[in-house]
Amino acid sequence: MNTNQQTGTCLRCHRPLTSPRSIANGYGPTCARRIRAAANTADLTPYDARQLDSARELIEDAAIIPLRSQVFTVVSTDGTETYLAHPAACTCPAGLKARPDRRPCYHTAAARMLLAA
Repeated sequence: MNTNQQTGTCLRCHRPLTSPRSIANGYGPTCARRIRAAANTADLTPYDARQLDSARELIEDAAIIPLRSQVFTVVSTDGTETYLAHPAACTCPAGLKARPDRRPCYHTAAARMLLAA
């Protein structure tokens, strides 16, 4: 047995990860597949294509971490700030400016994708 093998924990199901690719992604292959499929089933109509791409990138970079049942900690684009995101609201500057006549921030799209998985 190789004792130098790195391990991690899946951000979605909390199972151990041993594959270097899974450790880098933060998700095991099954959870990653479910998250990609969830992007097709979650209600993402308020978001434009650019926001959806940013939400997918946020998930792929493991920059959105479950905190409570529907609340996530998200890392800002430049990596200097963290915010709390929920499928309906976010504490980022764009999320704080959200109104019914404006688009919600992409952090909420990522939260919706993860919860649909």
